[in-house]
Amino acid sequence: MGNRVKEILDYYSGENPGVLTNLARLMNHGKLAGTGRMIILPVDQGFEHGPARSFAMNTPAYDPRYHFQLAIDAGLNGFAAPLGFIEAGASEFAGQIPLILKVNSHDLLHPEIEPMSAQTASVGDALRLGCVAIGYTIYPGTQDQQVQFEQLRELAEEAKASGLAVVVWSYPRGGGISKAGETALDVIAYGAHIAAQLGAHIIKVKLPSAHLEFEEAKKVYIEQKIPLTTAAERVRHVVQSSFNGRRIVIFSGGAKEDDKTILEEVQAIHDGGGFGSIIGRNSFQRSKPDAMKLLGEMLNIYNKK
Repeated sequence: MGNRVKEILDYYSGENPGVLTNLARLMNHGKLAGTGRMIILPVDQGFEHGPARSFAMNTPAYDPRYHFQLAIDAGLNGFAAPLGFIEAGASEFAGQIPLILKVNSHDLLHPEIEPMSAQTASVGDALRLGCVAIGYTIYPGTQDQQVQFEQLRELAEEAKASGLAVVVWSYPRGGGISKAGETALDVIAYGAHIAAQLGAHIIKVKLPSAHLEFEEAKKVYIEQKIPLTTAAERVRHVVQSSFNGRRIVIFSGGAKEDDKTILEEVQAIHDGGGFGSIIGRNSFQRSKPDAMKLLGEMLNIYNKK
């Protein structure tokens, strides 16, 4: 085990050996093993956005096993998905890639005024399927955030008692936040901090813009001269907001973009001290050769000191 992984595990010294072992499994797997950085393939978009919008542009991706194999062949740290996808490949690919079971999801078959996910899997399912962690999405700022926070607390307590790590997708939204505000620096940093306070071991957030959403926060950013001009500076601030870098923070890739844009974002995450990427549509919506090329270039960036 590399020194960097040992250092990161020390951040979680209050956890039990099972949790630490599963965090180590994620960090010691694939082509980034031992570096303390990670790339995870998440495939919950079929449930979240619909199958055609997710997989029609690369039809092999309709098959859950495609994603297991892509994560394995690319040398990624882990694969995250809802119950059905994990069940469809957990036996065939047992032991070949660390798995994260996404235990809540929401769909778009109703008007999305403010998103509210349903619990769609359990800690027991994660243990049965050999997962290293559970994943859960919260939407700070929405009317139902209290329900989400309380449900996460119960699931996290059960997961940790069972030796599983907890990964939290933190996506602030709601009537009090504008569309631009969903990726504002003050909002993303706040969402990351909330996830850390709720007990997340790994926090997934969007890459922040330089926009500042809330006037009271904006005053502080200006008075304290918090750097936010470059993407790397904004990443550094989000990591700082997550217990001064003592929680693993990874950044989502979002909608499909060209390779150049994605690699520039990855370089900014690297330079800003981010722990890595969780990249779904920008990998499985490409042909496999194109996805392998892009992921390989991302791995090369994260492998640099």
